[in-house]
Amino acid sequence: MKPSAILETCLCATDLEAAAAFYTKVLGLEMFAKEPGRHAFFRCGQGVFLLFNPEVTIHETSIVNGSPIPLHGTSGAGHVCFRVGEEEIPAWRERLQNAGVEIESEVEWPAGGTSLYFRDPEGNCIELAPSVIWGLPNEQNT
Repeated sequence: MKPSAILETCLCATDLEAAAAFYTKVLGLEMFAKEPGRHAFFRCGQGVFLLFNPEVTIHETSIVNGSPIPLHGTSGAGHVCFRVGEEEIPAWRERLQNAGVEIESEVEWPAGGTSLYFRDPEGNCIELAPSVIWGLPNEQNT
């Protein structure tokens, strides 16, 4: 028995408003839950992308149906890679440039595929790449 996929992943941002605006306006993610100053949650295909403010979530425990959620939070730049189709890379490059987002690096991988690396307002390292970079089958974004 083993996990079949990543259900959720998270990054931390102390300025949730700026980070949430970045993920909705620049990347087009749909925010479905928000607690001002604490967290913002987004749908991403078959998974969920979470943003936590570590200034809150490393100190305050949340209770859901009587059970505590363990403390969350990190310091420093995190990393997340969002899956996109290889054919979408040129359009993403243009979209990021039009939004004033500097592409920090563009990597063409030996196994195939291109990654675009850039930073969110918090300084987290964000990557857009097709699944082929990890030898995984190409899947449609849903």
